[in-house]
Amino acid sequence: MRFEPSTITVPAGNELVVELVNGDPTTVHDLQVLGAKTPRLAPGETATLEVGVVSASTEGWCTIVGHRQMGMVLDVVVEGAPDGGATGHDGDGGDGTSSPVSATPLLDPDARVADPVDPVLAPLGDARVHRLTLTAEEVELEVAPGVTQTRWTFNGQVPGPTLHGRVGDVFEITLENDGTMGHSIDFHAGALAPDRPMRTIAPGESLVYRFTAQRAGIWMYHCSTMPMSSHIAAGMAGAVIIEPREGLPEVDREYVVVQSEVYLLPGTGQGGEAPAEVDADAVLAERPAFVTFNGIAGQYGEAGEMFEARVGERVRFWVLDAGPNRATSFHVVGGQFDTVYAEGAYLLGPQAQGTGAQALGLQAAQGGFVELTFPEAGHYPVVSHVMVDAERGARGVVRVTD
Repeated sequence: MRFEPSTITVPAGNELVVELVNGDPTTVHDLQVLGAKTPRLAPGETATLEVGVVSASTEGWCTIVGHRQMGMVLDVVVEGAPDGGATGHDGDGGDGTSSPVSATPLLDPDARVADPVDPVLAPLGDARVHRLTLTAEEVELEVAPGVTQTRWTFNGQVPGPTLHGRVGDVFEITLENDGTMGHSIDFHAGALAPDRPMRTIAPGESLVYRFTAQRAGIWMYHCSTMPMSSHIAAGMAGAVIIEPREGLPEVDREYVVVQSEVYLLPGTGQGGEAPAEVDADAVLAERPAFVTFNGIAGQYGEAGEMFEARVGERVRFWVLDAGPNRATSFHVVGGQFDTVYAEGAYLLGPQAQGTGAQALGLQAAQGGFVELTFPEAGHYPVVSHVMVDAERGARGVVRVTD
């Protein structure tokens, strides 16, 4: 992504007026220079930006999250300035100050989230054709107790709705863009040319994405509009669970855990402040503020909602690492997995005797499931054993009762 030209030369003391034309055929853009800002322009739209008199070199950029980091920077070079045209930036935030890096606020273990995400997997029905509308929209959501962020979502939730079917089922998904920028969708559960169904659509547009599930597993879906890292980090991802034609062995309880990261500027989104935006610099630096199970850090702790089970029940955890950057090592403290399935294969199957596993390791966009039974009542922590990420919020508790 870039501006053409990428450099404007202005004599010192002159007034700068920029006519911005969005020549990108798929994506919304804007321009901000010295506090003056155009509206967001749809493809083909034009706006005039009156910057005013410029006395020193500076830079402008597209303010849509991630676009600046992808190259949408406009250098304004002032000729004949008293200081020689010294730049007002040095590769930082554009005003001579360093861009802050996402930092994790302290998580209160006694705090509860306002609206925890239900992790229970809905039962598999009899339908063989699944029709669903997914609406891309931007909403304010909690990302940790008392911390909010403007999230880019499918149907106003993070993660997006979990789709559940069998091998051979047909999925017909209508994507509607009710946001303020271009969005798209990519289903890993389908195999087809991405040219048309995965294209970016502008606000107000829609498309139909149809695929047949041919292979079992837990598959990721996500917005594939560039920069993809920011769109996924903002919340635009979810899971598709495809069971074999003959089904899976019955279990007493099934949960879905989608791990993902949250990136926000330090000190934002808390204490009644406006919700934080995605910090694209922190995404590139791979410095998340939080790592979450199902979109909210620490939401399944002892102070709030927990995973539930009874002694002797067989519990299946479906796990997807949505990233965009961090791997996971899914572990239940005090538990041992007797069944482990990852990326299309049993690593430890029901036929194994006297063996077990301690963790399910997944890279970004990988998924699988584990099964276990609990030997006695108690509280069993669930964590990513990448411990810094557990401390960032990728944790919960299974409350086991007699």
